[in-house]
Amino acid sequence: MRKRNHIRIFIIATIVWLIFLLVGMPDYYLQYSNQHMILFVTILLLPISILITIVFKPINQQKRLKISFWYAFYFTVPLAIYDIVYCVLFLGYGINFLVVFWFLSIYYLIPWILFPMIAQLLNQKETVHSSDK
Repeated sequence: MRKRNHIRIFIIATIVWLIFLLVGMPDYYLQYSNQHMILFVTILLLPISILITIVFKPINQQKRLKISFWYAFYFTVPLAIYDIVYCVLFLGYGINFLVVFWFLSIYYLIPWILFPMIAQLLNQKETVHSSDK
């Protein structure tokens, strides 16, 4: 992946985090019940999966899995750092923020599972279709 693509994905991930920060105001989603957050976290998986599938589809099959890990990195590591700064330093939750904001914590793991899985499924689908020809 080119440096320009790394920068672009990083900027997109940062914008996504800022949007989620604003949507979560005033208490960064703590104003909602756990049941509401379970529903929100679950429903969010569908549009993320669709969007990542659309993004990954035109990527060369040989590069897709590697690129999926870069996407997982940029949509977890910088966002976790932003959350640490916001939740630990600004809101004062300390390391306990991982439990208090459990709905954020699980999304530090989900892209590492979901993105490579989608890349693999697309690769398998293309392999099956190319062998059918």
